[in-house]
Amino acid sequence: MTTAEATVAALIAHGLDTIYALPGVHNDVLFDALFMASDRIRTVHTRHEQGAAYMALGAALATGRVQAYSVVPGPGLLNSSAALLTAYGTNAPVLALIGHIPQAAIGRMLGHLHEIRDQAGIIERLVDFYARIHSPGEAPGLVAAAIASMGRGRRGPAALECAIDVWGMRGPVSAIARPEPAAMPLD
Repeated sequence: MTTAEATVAALIAHGLDTIYALPGVHNDVLFDALFMASDRIRTVHTRHEQGAAYMALGAALATGRVQAYSVVPGPGLLNSSAALLTAYGTNAPVLALIGHIPQAAIGRMLGHLHEIRDQAGIIERLVDFYARIHSPGEAPGLVAAAIASMGRGRRGPAALECAIDVWGMRGPVSAIARPEPAAMPLD
């Protein structure tokens, strides 16, 4: 299974049925995986990264359920950042899936397309939970951790980023099952 396929399977297992997105080369393999699962998750293509992020925000506020969007790194992230910050301010469960440059080049400032200095540092200031996916096997667990973080304490956004070369990486992935509902606290 690829990292992208594992990520999409985990989103579906957690009950997501829609992702708002603006495709770009950094996330091509993710969109291939979304297309292969299009009978279980709908991709709403937007004209701008702000549209993707604000649509996810609006859906999260309207439904109270986790909603996801995907954009490319650098300018894609920056264009969606206002919606992430608004999700933080409105306690909305929005999951951002953000592409990245090749994994070995991250932090080296080599001038890759859409490379931005300290992308992780920018993201971490906008969300309650952040992680970078490094392999197919860890993708489902990170999706689960991001979604779980939105249900603990103060609700808010989470973000996962994945390098362009990691989306297509193949490897073993444990069975992905729908998580057990969280126990309701007793008053």
